[in-house]
Amino acid sequence: MWASRLNAAARGTRRAGGPIWRLRSSCWSNRGFASEAAAPASQQRKEASTEVEINNKRYKKDSWFNVPPNIIDKVPRRLHLQKDHPVYIVRNIIQSVFPETGIFKHYNSLDPVVTTHQNFDSLGFLPDHPGRATSDTYYINRDTLLRTHTSAHQADTFRANLSEGYLISADVYRRDEIDRSHYPIFHQMEGARSWSRAKVMPNGELAASIWSDLEKLPKHNVEVQDPNPPFHHERNPLQEKHHSAAEAEALAAHLKRSLELMVVEIFRIAKSAAKKADPKFVDEPLQIRWVEAYFPFTSPSWELEVFYEGDWLECLGCGVVKQELYINAGVPDQLGWAFGIGLDRIAMLLFKIPDIRLFWSQDARFLSQFAGVSDNPDSIRRFKPFSKHPGCYKDVSFWLKSTSAAGGGTKANVHDFHDNDVMEIVRTLAGDVVEDVKLLDEFTHPKTGRKSLCYRINYRSLERTLTNDETNDLHEKIRKALVQDLGVELR
Repeated sequence: MWASRLNAAARGTRRAGGPIWRLRSSCWSNRGFASEAAAPASQQRKEASTEVEINNKRYKKDSWFNVPPNIIDKVPRRLHLQKDHPVYIVRNIIQSVFPETGIFKHYNSLDPVVTTHQNFDSLGFLPDHPGRATSDTYYINRDTLLRTHTSAHQADTFRANLSEGYLISADVYRRDEIDRSHYPIFHQMEGARSWSRAKVMPNGELAASIWSDLEKLPKHNVEVQDPNPPFHHERNPLQEKHHSAAEAEALAAHLKRSLELMVVEIFRIAKSAAKKADPKFVDEPLQIRWVEAYFPFTSPSWELEVFYEGDWLECLGCGVVKQELYINAGVPDQLGWAFGIGLDRIAMLLFKIPDIRLFWSQDARFLSQFAGVSDNPDSIRRFKPFSKHPGCYKDVSFWLKSTSAAGGGTKANVHDFHDNDVMEIVRTLAGDVVEDVKLLDEFTHPKTGRKSLCYRINYRSLERTLTNDETNDLHEKIRKALVQDLGVELR
């Protein structure tokens, strides 16, 4: 989980050196997750069938099953494979920097249904790691789920050992908040480049071989800020048991040049689109900076940020692959680097698309704007909004169950309340006609300790104006579902 999902696009935070707008990157995250040990009882009651069909395959369900129909229906869409779709276009741009010419192999059609071993265990997630929570992950059964990141395929790809490098692009699934920059299905790309000690030793130095490969890469003239050493024993440690300092330094240099070239190409195209949209666009020199980071399966690790249109943008996470991943995959003689990037966020930036829901629109007024761009990326133009329909805000307030920890109980239970439970009810019943859901207020009773929450739901369709009757009907269904599924008491 390469970058923090809490630090999404259009949610700026300050860092030394200026503002930074964070793009939800690929699968590598340093976010802490809220735990929940089993599927809510209400979901268990509602799922009477013992099987579910996803992508024409049938799977056994159990009490962990929590995938709503609206998610299952979208699984076959695979936007990253739809020619001339913005997500497809971004995938193509990145793949052009790492072409299938002997070193890199591209994987774009891997099945989204994976095992918990693939998604968590193979990457070193502890059995009680909160990232396994049903509040964040869509489970089919205890042992099977919809992948939460492209890294679910990392160990299998290393084990297959079919190429020195690879790119994986895929649709990934996470229960999440509702706003214009979050969607329960999004798209990631992960890449890795590996070297084998067996191919260079004992006749040569592995570090020298990596430096030699670096010299074969193109150069760029973009200013790069990289003030930190290749590794730091406390902040960004070297894997001393497995890598020499010279090897880590060579890997870092190769990684950084490779990813700088990728980002330079993306923003070259972004600037071209900006100039077409606004002849007065100020073409400031692109700047890149490397920031030390932490990710669970690389060390040392970094985030790459780009200064563009007056803001620092966090574009991706990367690092030197933890050697345990190679060892567990049965290729202990290899070492290398890996990165992850969010395709949706880059597409939103590249095309200036203001709402992530638009990616799922089948309206010709949206799709026609990108026709032909896949074959000619330099023809990219920024998205032109075709309508802005009025929104309708409605609030819902309720008391949480007093038996839950969130509601003021003395200890948590396996069906405890989570914000994402509210989000899933809204998504399931209202779909894409809800623009965002925000926690407006919370109150804890001074005597009983019970907690009350108030959420504001903004109903706004991207394609038409909703009637009052429609929004009232949807809101009433959501209110009833909150009571039935979460056991809350409406206020």
